[in-house]
Amino acid sequence: MEAFTCRECGNRLYFENSACVSCGTRLAYSREEREIVPVSPEGRYVDADGYVWWVCANTLDTGCTWLARIEGGICFSCQLTRTRPNDAAPEFVQQQYSLAEQAKRHLVVELDTLGLEIRTKAEDPAEGLTFDLLASDGIASTPDVVIGHDGGVITIDLAESDDAYREHVRATLDEPYRTLLGHFRHEIGHYYEWQLVRGAELMQRCTEVFGDESVSYEESLQRHYSQGPPAGWTENYISTYATMHPFEDFAETWAHYLHIRDTLGSAAAYGLTDPVPADMPFRQVVTDIWVPLSAALNVINRSMGHDDLYPFVIPPAVLDKLDFVASLVSDAG
Repeated sequence: MEAFTCRECGNRLYFENSACVSCGTRLAYSREEREIVPVSPEGRYVDADGYVWWVCANTLDTGCTWLARIEGGICFSCQLTRTRPNDAAPEFVQQQYSLAEQAKRHLVVELDTLGLEIRTKAEDPAEGLTFDLLASDGIASTPDVVIGHDGGVITIDLAESDDAYREHVRATLDEPYRTLLGHFRHEIGHYYEWQLVRGAELMQRCTEVFGDESVSYEESLQRHYSQGPPAGWTENYISTYATMHPFEDFAETWAHYLHIRDTLGSAAAYGLTDPVPADMPFRQVVTDIWVPLSAALNVINRSMGHDDLYPFVIPPAVLDKLDFVASLVSDAG
């Protein structure tokens, strides 16, 4: 995430800021300018070309501060949500929904930064992207929510925004890491594999790197949860979940690519590292910059009494997978 400053007074801003704590100016995020911009007290912004923008109508519901094209309208990120909790949902569900929308906005900025195209279902009903943000308590949506991707529809269980619930699931599944943003990054990986891995040559290369995706997903799922990961899995996979099926291996690798790219971007923006050279191969980015930085951040977390920031080891086989994902992004961007 980039470092932002207030255009009115130069004070440092954070991505979620709706007002400058120094000068009090009301703020909004312009996706077109990729900047936090000052808006009038009524939420109005006029860009350099004279177009008028308005703060998203969901600002009261979710804290969204993005700009929308029309007064009373919603922003691009909010438009990506197809299903949300209804107004009768309990307050805690509304809070979960707000946190999910916040994570989705972060994801959209990441994808924009990488130059990846985001088509909505309104623009492309067959292959566009949309999100169903559902509550698994049965009040706001359905009793059983399965997080996943299907034909451009990404489903997220809002319960994953609750720290206690998510930690319980993480411990139950013996995972080293589980976050709401991580779910968004993983599921968008499924979407972009569907979008970017096309053509016989590229599909063959993907199979060579990740394995045969034609094997039964259902049988792989049952085997994974009944038998666990194969012996020696750490030599070839980034996580136990990645061992389940090549689809999940790709999505896990994609998520870690986003983890690394975004964290390195934030570190550079705040002066912790130099910016990553544009021509540096991604495997070198990992070995020369990411591994030393993440090791240092892990120690810092331990100094504060927290778990490791990045509790993963990246073996050579996973470097090959990360390189493949990086090449897809580079070609698409």
